[in-house]
Amino acid sequence: MRKFIGFSCFLFAASAMGSDPIPLPTGFSVTPGAVPHSVEMPLNPGIAGKPGHTLSQPVTTALSPDGKLLLLLTSGFNKERRVKDPETNEYVFVYDASVFPPKQLQALPVPNTFCGLAWNPRGGEFYVSGGVDDRVYLFARDAKGNFKRDAVISLNHAHGLGLGSNLAAPLNSGAPKPMTAGVAVNRGGTVLIAANFYNDSLTFIDIASRKVTSELDLRPGATDVSKTGQPGGEYPYWIAIRGDDTAYVSSPRDREIVAVAMGPLPKVAARIAIQGQPNRLLLNKAQDRLYATVDNADAVDVIDTGSNRVVAVVGVTAPESVLPGRNLPKGANPNNLALSPDEKTLYVTDGGTNAVAVVDVAGARTTGLIPVGWYPNSVTVSADGKYLYVANSKSMPGPNPGNCRGDVKAPRTPDCAKQAASYVYQLEKGSLLSFPVPPAVELEALTKRTAENNRFQVVRERNQNPVMARLRERIQHVIYIVKENRTYDQVLGDLEVGNGDPGLAEFPEPVSPNHHALARNFVTLDNFYDSGEVSGVGWNWSVAARTTDYTEKTVPANYAGRGFIYDWEGSNRNVNVGVASMPERLKAQPLLAMGTPDLNLLPGGGDVAAPDSEAGEVGSGYLWDEVLRAGKTIRNYGFFCDLTRYDEAEKNPAHLKFSRTPFADKMQQATPSNKSLLGNTDLYFRSFDQNYSDLYRFQEWEREFDGQVTSRNMPNLTLLRLAHDHFGSFGTAADGINTPALQFADNDYAVGRVIEKVAHSPYAANTLIFIIEDDAQDGPDHMDAHRSIAYVAGPYVKQRAVVSERYNTVSMVRTMEAILGLEPSSLYAAAAEPMTEVFDPTQSAWDYQALVPDLLRTSQLALPVATAANSLPRTPEVLAWARDKHDGKYWQRRLGDMDFEVEDKLDTGRFNRELWKGLMGKKPYPVARPGTNLRENRAALLRAAGY
Repeated sequence: MRKFIGFSCFLFAASAMGSDPIPLPTGFSVTPGAVPHSVEMPLNPGIAGKPGHTLSQPVTTALSPDGKLLLLLTSGFNKERRVKDPETNEYVFVYDASVFPPKQLQALPVPNTFCGLAWNPRGGEFYVSGGVDDRVYLFARDAKGNFKRDAVISLNHAHGLGLGSNLAAPLNSGAPKPMTAGVAVNRGGTVLIAANFYNDSLTFIDIASRKVTSELDLRPGATDVSKTGQPGGEYPYWIAIRGDDTAYVSSPRDREIVAVAMGPLPKVAARIAIQGQPNRLLLNKAQDRLYATVDNADAVDVIDTGSNRVVAVVGVTAPESVLPGRNLPKGANPNNLALSPDEKTLYVTDGGTNAVAVVDVAGARTTGLIPVGWYPNSVTVSADGKYLYVANSKSMPGPNPGNCRGDVKAPRTPDCAKQAASYVYQLEKGSLLSFPVPPAVELEALTKRTAENNRFQVVRERNQNPVMARLRERIQHVIYIVKENRTYDQVLGDLEVGNGDPGLAEFPEPVSPNHHALARNFVTLDNFYDSGEVSGVGWNWSVAARTTDYTEKTVPANYAGRGFIYDWEGSNRNVNVGVASMPERLKAQPLLAMGTPDLNLLPGGGDVAAPDSEAGEVGSGYLWDEVLRAGKTIRNYGFFCDLTRYDEAEKNPAHLKFSRTPFADKMQQATPSNKSLLGNTDLYFRSFDQNYSDLYRFQEWEREFDGQVTSRNMPNLTLLRLAHDHFGSFGTAADGINTPALQFADNDYAVGRVIEKVAHSPYAANTLIFIIEDDAQDGPDHMDAHRSIAYVAGPYVKQRAVVSERYNTVSMVRTMEAILGLEPSSLYAAAAEPMTEVFDPTQSAWDYQALVPDLLRTSQLALPVATAANSLPRTPEVLAWARDKHDGKYWQRRLGDMDFEVEDKLDTGRFNRELWKGLMGKKPYPVARPGTNLRENRAALLRAAGY
């Protein structure tokens, strides 16, 4: 009989947590305590001296063969390779599952891992994938019954498959590292198989000898020359083994499940095409049915293992009664599944909608939804079928910095303020949520609660918004500017209105006069949240209003420095997959043609991270795809370009040299990496390169804009990337724009020039400009690590108004879609209300004059003569910022060892602290903020902060 244990200080009972909705920066809400008698447990490994240290990103759970033990594996930002802290690790937690709630027995450190976790069917031993370390860890019981690491099996891959892997040093230094993903064991407990995520292969291991016996390349052309260049078997992720003879492997990029005949010489037996991206796999007891969660299709596929054919597809977003229809907007992100012991019910984690879908197996239909925490990654059913265990990936971070390690329940210690976590991935925390399986009478109410959390009623009704309808009649053009990484308080903390903390303003008005003028003259959005934590996810939220499960799983580990290539802006493994034709790809990416080109390297145009459209069009779920489907026009300036073309010139013969006047010099500056942007991109506009001034980017956009005015052919959607507020490349930046303050001033002036240009053009009456940061990871904010700056300028925008409505990235995307008359790009966008509070349909007159930050005049940029109209009044504060506190040499000494060639390839915690020290002088680094509303008594607050 199952025992019940009392709640300890490490358990949060539902009654204590409550079930009030917790709003997320995505527009959805979570109610992790909604299920009666549920218990949520933080993931505390019990590190000596760090009682409040808890972990995030649990990814996999697994029940022991006898049902007595539950394993939970983390794989995210917990082990940060860039930080020398031996006490930080990923972990396998071991729980006693014979009691409720489960009792934590052990927390076993794992140096590196990526999702893979499997028991031996014989019991007593389990296996963990080693991720970027290219190995498998074996854990076995010791004499006392505890688990300890018993063996480490190296898989012996030199590197993964991608750009650089076939080139001679030093070019191959950028090649992908190997990445071990899913692991599985045959029924006899004798063979272990590991999926090599970045090598497109399987490794077979003899468990008794702990030795590798063989490897199988899953790509068609690797074993059959007649199939050279055919996609297949790439990014192998998860494995399920039928008996001792057949292994099924999910291939997300190629949208297939590969059936592999086992034996001394393993070989591919079948390829099962899937409409979507299969991730986790599960066999029933009879092993005649294989269940696969399918991301980008929001479904579970049921496969007959006798015929290797899909026999049923079950939508798992919601029951038909809640969301009717087949082509629902995408974003549920199913990513794990478990069968009840009687196999009548299938439970599926919907990461995107923060729920567990309940599927009737016989009827092949979803019957209910159970609300859980933020982004569930795994679900397990107890051996008796009475309880569910769900691994929730993250939680709302709260203020940045937060308390010690971001755990608000941690005891305060004398040096806690010094240790306060200041990075969003440290502040978000995972959990194990356990609860009794809800009976039918409760499931109906829980389904309703989930529907409310995810605003399914809005999705279902898709009502027309009258404000948007009026704007749609008058606005024909939208300019969408995406910038990089700043928080609200960092920039607007010193504004005389709004909920800003002036003590956190690192880039005050003298450095950012246009940011302040836009907030002041139009709308101050002081309750706006970036939906993504960092650029890897943030760019997808910014241009698709969602992420895929692949992106959610891989970004945290990449940002921790634990492998993975920046796959989330059109390139996979640094290969430009936006160009599908191999001859054209070699031309677009000359490095691939060096050495001996691998013609089986990611063939075709599949992009493993790209979202599908509502109708299932592969990789076509971006905002610009919606515009093109509506028969409208786009022009791209810097979005989704191949950043390998900007690698250091001395190491990269394919380097695109920059020009200040690229069109006149006929010097190409960009290569797009998305299929829909190939013919719609200005090739003379330089994308993400911190050596290059945003003013030159503005001037290239201005050149084309002047032509659009002359030809009267301004596109309906302009995508404009102005990224110099990311900062970096201080030792090589051109024109003296080589400090964070100068780079922000450069970005500020370029933004102001865009607004001014439109305001004084024939398009002023029918164009709106939307401005956003892709994320808010690089600075402090007293409300939340997701809170950021956002702007709307143009006709029909309120003027000199503060709007404190809770908006986010998805809100902005949905607003642009509504104005352009587009279908929502995702489930999130379909559920979002447009930003109606920003607009006044009676306010058509507007104007703008760009301001030149005084500091920018210390650079070598050609700037207009200072006048009263284009400069701030010469107050003491403005004069104090007329020269920089430190020069480029200082910043190069402090941060020059970091890699600024791609977004966020940094030790971000250190980066943020160095920013503070260099910009704020002796002012102490901020301690934990309480999240207080600071809209009142602004004048006194500003005086106290020295403004």
